[in-house]
Amino acid sequence: MSNARGTLFLVVGPSGAGKDSLIDGAKAALKTDSRYLFPQRYITRPADAGGEDHIPVSDAAFDTLEQQGKLVLSWQAHNLRYGIPALVSKLLAQGQNIIVNVSRTVVDEARRTLAPMAVLYVTVSDDVLAARLSARGRETPADIARRVARAREYELTGEDVHVIDNGGDLEDSISSFLQAIDSSHAA
Repeated sequence: MSNARGTLFLVVGPSGAGKDSLIDGAKAALKTDSRYLFPQRYITRPADAGGEDHIPVSDAAFDTLEQQGKLVLSWQAHNLRYGIPALVSKLLAQGQNIIVNVSRTVVDEARRTLAPMAVLYVTVSDDVLAARLSARGRETPADIARRVARAREYELTGEDVHVIDNGGDLEDSISSFLQAIDSSHAA
């Protein structure tokens, strides 16, 4: 490990944009590179609920984690609570690069407290997003329309933002994702 502080890579984008697929692709590509870690998030949903591998916690346990300062970032979305372990701060200080899926709503807080960082902003067209959400079968048509509208409300900009269009071939998107990580880390 280097003596330089590691870079925090925040993977953001609307639900259905394919963030987990890109993270899985990066994990596979970087599995032998010890400079990169992909910490699990705490989520107030059961372990067997599907989706990403996470640390399931109850609302009460989540409250305790927050009160004890064991979360470096936390937010609520879609009736669930999410948290990033405070251990991430220590790992960054030790030179590890951290790649983690977060809400766009915590990017400004992370910019203030966890620099250096880069935002990997995963996007898709409204049509692709709606089709992916519909295919999941978890949302009603009205829910899908709200999520597509919300996706446009939280567009991010800034010198630290790398936009990755995940509406085409997944392998091409993973390649773009890895290039954004490499260029941010080299900077």
